[in-house]
Formats: sequence, C-alpha cells, structure tokens
Amino acid sequence: MSTQAQIRRTTVPQIAKRKGGEPIVSLTSYHAHTAAIVDKFADFILVGDSLGMVMHGMESTVGVPLDLMIMHGKAVVRGTQKALIVVDMPFGTYEESPQVAFRNAAKIMKETGCGAVKLEGGARMAETIHFLVERGIPVMAHTGLTPQSSHVMGGFKTQGRDESSWDAHREDARAVAEAGAFAVVLEGMVEPLAAKITTEIDIPTIGIGASKDCDGQILVLEDMLGLNPWTPKFVKVYGQLGPMIEDSVRRYAEDVKNRAFPTEEEIYR
Repeated sequence: MSTQAQIRRTTVPQIAKRKGGEPIVSLTSYHAHTAAIVDKFADFILVGDSLGMVMHGMESTVGVPLDLMIMHGKAVVRGTQKALIVVDMPFGTYEESPQVAFRNAAKIMKETGCGAVKLEGGARMAETIHFLVERGIPVMAHTGLTPQSSHVMGGFKTQGRDESSWDAHREDARAVAEAGAFAVVLEGMVEPLAAKITTEIDIPTIGIGASKDCDGQILVLEDMLGLNPWTPKFVKVYGQLGPMIEDSVRRYAEDVKNRAFPTEEEIYR
C-alpha cells in the first residue's frame, strides 16, 4: 500500500520563530481558487477585511460584517493545504470588550477552521490581545495605518512622517508584542520608523507600505495583479490582469455576436 506524506499547515509558532530569519511571504486571498494558487508560495494567507472594498465595492472596511468574513474565510481554508490562514476581525466585533472579542474570535475560528485572527490597534487593544491569547486564540496585531480607523485618522495617511509621533507607534508595537501577539502588521509607516520597530520587538513584523527590513511582507493580491485601478503607490505590480480580463471579455462578446463557437463536430471529435 502506497502512502503519501501528509501536508501540514504552517503553524503560529513556526511564524513566530521566523523573527530575524528568512523573510515571511504573505498575500491576501478571499476565495478558494486564488487561495489555492497563493498557497503554493505563501507562509500565511490573510483573509482581510479589505474584501469589502476589493470584492464588494464598499468605500471602506468599516461596513464589513462578521458573517461575510466567515464566509470568505471558509472558502480560503477549503482552497488551501499548507499556509497558515489568518482572518481579520471586522470593525465592531472586538473593540467593546475582551469578552465580546473572544466570543467573535471563537466564532471565526470554529466556523472557518482558520489558524489565527487579526485585529487592529496598538496599546489600546493590548488587554484584549492578552485576553484572547490566554484563552487559546492566536492573534496577529496591526498598527500604524489602521484602515478601520481611517475616519478618525482623516483618511489613508502615511504614519510617522512627523518624528514626534514615533514614540507612540513604538509603544503600540511593544504593547501588542508584550500582550502575546505572535506577529504584527505595520501598515503605511515611514521606512525608518518601521525598521526601528522591527529591531525593538521580539515578534515578526509584517510590512505593507513600510520598511523592506520588516520580517515579512504582505500585499493585497488584487493590487499586485493589476486588478485595482487605484493601486497604492507602494505596491509593486507583478501582473496586469485587469486589461487582460477586459480584452478577454471583449473577444468573448464579439464571438457571441458573430456566433463564433465550436461546431458539434469539433466538440465531440
């Protein structure tokens, strides 16, 4: 009887141990078929609440409901075998209290089968992070530019341009690390600040629009594939699928109008 080696998913401790080592590769994904592709290369996949804007045409991530995150989280888990799957906790599901956060985080993990959750906020969320981790919920933190707080921040603005704000950002990173987060996303942060934070804390930093010296990097898949007409300036675009899809649809529409489809003989020969 032949046996196949069982594929084991990357675990939270394995990601945590990558601090200062080989850079951690990550991308977002929201559905099974792209997740299956990303799974071949990524250490972890984030089911980000950015799906509200990317998949559902919302103006921000604030309106994303918990059930939508769970639905997409299930799809990504089903489409993957290797990567650690991290699911974002959407706005309004964790800020009220640690107890509310635990209830919603547990729901996400039980219903999706993911390996960890991510939540936004620095020192103000440290108590909640500690509460979750103590009760068996692995947490990835997210500081710097936090999209769920974009209304308070006055938009999607790069953080740390004023050096007088650096201490607050450094304290946020220290607080989430000490609270038990296994990694932290640093988003929209000037490079010298992100690089400094990376050297100061004991957990991996995952950059997005931050320093190349972070312990890993993440991008929104649709941004790097050229599917977003408003791609952020910090994104390196690796493909141009938007124009490719448009051209394919145009040619299909022309074939329909011209009845240019395979004949029965061509199909069954």
